[in-house]
Amino acid sequence: MSMELESTNENGNDKDTLYMLGGVALVVFGAGLILSNPFVRRYMSRIGVGNLAHTLMPDIQRYLKSRAMRDI
Repeated sequence: MSMELESTNENGNDKDTLYMLGGVALVVFGAGLILSNPFVRRYMSRIGVGNLAHTLMPDIQRYLKSRAMRDI
């Protein structure tokens, strides 16, 4: 009886992991479909997503550096 419960639990975890990875794959695929639309590309270029990423980079580097110092 105990072995059956452990076996069921392991399969349940595997199934949950499979569902999670499948969901992530669908999100990435959906984002790719949306961003492949020429209208969306033009809209994103008007907003200046590249400028936003360039502006955020120092903050991200500072966060990663402080996180690394915390781990010491």
